[in-house]
Amino acid sequence: MNMPDATPAQLPANVPVVETPDLILRGYRETDFEALAAFGASERSRFVGGPMDRWASWRALLAGMGHWVLRGYGMWMVEHRETGAVAGRVGVIFNESWDEPELGWHIFDGFEGQGYAYQACLAARDHAARHMGLDGVISYIAAENARSRRLAERLGCVHERDGTLLDQPCQVWRHPKLAETAAETKGQADD
Repeated sequence: MNMPDATPAQLPANVPVVETPDLILRGYRETDFEALAAFGASERSRFVGGPMDRWASWRALLAGMGHWVLRGYGMWMVEHRETGAVAGRVGVIFNESWDEPELGWHIFDGFEGQGYAYQACLAARDHAARHMGLDGVISYIAAENARSRRLAERLGCVHERDGTLLDQPCQVWRHPKLAETAAETKGQADD
């Protein structure tokens, strides 16, 4: 049964809106489900528990909302400003069995290779550090996920160690703290 969007507003209500030149990071809408389910069913989701069926994607949508309620932070839906299309998810999560909060990203088909993941991650990371006390977070990345490793490097992350997550081997990448990125930006401006 298709239900209308619960409300034109984002859910849950405590999700801040963060904007970049090309993107709007916002809370969840029921209308986001089809884009999330398409990503979940695709091979692109293999590094984040997929491919998965629609029921698992529905639970992922609800878990995303619930994370904001429980922790006060979570994954934002990434909306492409010009078209209004759902371009992915990005944000900080701290699930049961995680070592510490993690900045994660999922860019949906058709939006990769345009710098949107970088733009969204910078905005989410900056907001999390400035407003949520989540500075210098980690990212769990599968060793074979070359695209995510390259993005982590571009974001100024360093490979801190090898580890496991959900009984799967992974790499743990450390994001720079806000003060480190500010000093780097200042140094570049002084050059």
